[in-house]
Amino acid sequence: MKILLINGSPNEFGCTYTALAEAQKVFEQNGIETEIVYLGKKPVAGCIACGLCRKTGLCAFDDKVNDIIDEIDDIDGIIVGSPVYYAGISGQITSFLDRLFYAAGGKMKGKPAASIVSCRRGGASAAFEIINKYFMMNNMPVVTSQYWNQVHGNTPDEVRKDEEGLQTVRVLAQNMIWLLRCIEAGKNAGVAYPEYEPKVRTNFIR
Repeated sequence: MKILLINGSPNEFGCTYTALAEAQKVFEQNGIETEIVYLGKKPVAGCIACGLCRKTGLCAFDDKVNDIIDEIDDIDGIIVGSPVYYAGISGQITSFLDRLFYAAGGKMKGKPAASIVSCRRGGASAAFEIINKYFMMNNMPVVTSQYWNQVHGNTPDEVRKDEEGLQTVRVLAQNMIWLLRCIEAGKNAGVAYPEYEPKVRTNFIR
């Protein structure tokens, strides 16, 4: 099994990373492979609605979005982390997720997913909800914890003092491991993934 953890903060080893690393420890203690993907400090291109991904399966911008699309079949679960900016998520992770899910949302179905947000004080639940909507629109089981998956602090050292927040992250990782094992056991017992009817796409004028 492999879990992909995406660090949507411009700070590679900042507060968001500190939370993701807490989950990573639990996965690795249970023998599960992990990879933390850092998006970097440079701007991430937003979706330009060119439609190329519908033809090729890859995004027109050849960056880390395509790197993940290439390995998505080998990923069993996803955790997306972001700092909280104005009760939302970072610009980098917004652009990244827009393009990733538009190009490869169909490949994500059935993969357990979760979000973790890091804030100084407020706005965490609103940012948390934004990330979860990507999962909920793509047939992905959203993994929960004992509280919203959020940590508080203005520095990594302050986050490490957030005992409740870090415990919530650890419980999240444990729940994801449990769900992944349940899915694996189901497959081994012959439980098939749902077969969906053809997707209907409408708008309010037709």
